[in-house]
Amino acid sequence: MVEMPQLIKHLELIQNVIIRMADNSFALKRWSVLLLTAVIAFSWRFDTDGVLILLALFPVLVFWVLDGYFLWQERLYRHLYDKTRQEKETDFSMDVTEFKRLSTWRRACLSTTLVIFYGLLATLALGLFLTNKYFGGQYNAQSILQF
Repeated sequence: MVEMPQLIKHLELIQNVIIRMADNSFALKRWSVLLLTAVIAFSWRFDTDGVLILLALFPVLVFWVLDGYFLWQERLYRHLYDKTRQEKETDFSMDVTEFKRLSTWRRACLSTTLVIFYGLLATLALGLFLTNKYFGGQYNAQSILQF
């Protein structure tokens, strides 16, 4: 039988990994908004055909996939946490391969929160690009400020 301090230490190790994954996920969201905002601001001022906004879709999609990976890993470690807290003995294993059948990377990428967050960013970028194309490149800061 394992002593309670060892079990608590193992649970703390797992919880630290979960917290790190959640922090990485939040950092990716912060960077996506920052990058898209910077590209839109730069494009609004200097890019008359809006190609930069369209190019901003690539990092948004990359951040989406990376955020899905961190969410997937977080879910795997949550399963490990649940399993560990119910056991009487611990071997301090951090192996999550047995839980990969319960959750997939694809399912994490298509989770409701990620689809809403990154979908809105992608829709915003695509909408601004199409609006710029619809107005024939005249949709920039000067034309809006004069309106």
